[in-house]
Amino acid sequence: MKALIFWGGWDGHEPDKVAKLLETGLKARGFEVEVSSTLDCLLDAGKLASMDVIVPTWTCGKMTPEQWNGLNAAIKSGVGLGGAHGGMGDAFRDNLEYQWMVGGQFVGHPTVGEYEVRITGNHSPITEALPQSFKYNSEQYYMLTDTANRVLADSVYTYDGIRSIKPMVWTKIWGKGRVFYSSLGHVAKEYTDYPFVLEMTLRGIAWAAQGKNKGCCH
Repeated sequence: MKALIFWGGWDGHEPDKVAKLLETGLKARGFEVEVSSTLDCLLDAGKLASMDVIVPTWTCGKMTPEQWNGLNAAIKSGVGLGGAHGGMGDAFRDNLEYQWMVGGQFVGHPTVGEYEVRITGNHSPITEALPQSFKYNSEQYYMLTDTANRVLADSVYTYDGIRSIKPMVWTKIWGKGRVFYSSLGHVAKEYTDYPFVLEMTLRGIAWAAQGKNKGCCH
């Protein structure tokens, strides 16, 4: 299988280091991986169509209409999309359709510190054999999310006296393409501190890639 990782945007999320971790992990799973530090990789329709999965690692930033059309067409045709944290869920803030494709958009993290992540009852090979709940010390993303998402992990979010359940990891379908997203993974060190989170992320990207040949269903 083939994966395209494109990285850039805000440096605070260490996009180059995270991209390298994901590249190494995917290669260990047998992927051929191409890495780009420019969004112009989204202009080559033939190359995008040849991929099994596309992995954004690009916080904030802005795509041109042509770049967005290339990415959108590829995913709708059956290429998978997978990524994490701000590199996918806080990217291209002016593009509402991109947010719809991802299944959510970061809007804040007033809570930073230790919180509990809970694996939901939605069975998936992405979360199989992972701890049913675990403590995680990082930004706790508050996201606006699509009710059509299949939530694989969530967390209790308490702020200003209001308690809510927030999705943390999910899958969804966009056209014929599978989409995976995890809000965990602020910087590269978190993936080494919590290796099962890296494992889950790589499984999610691989699951998204498999949809091109196995079908788009959850």
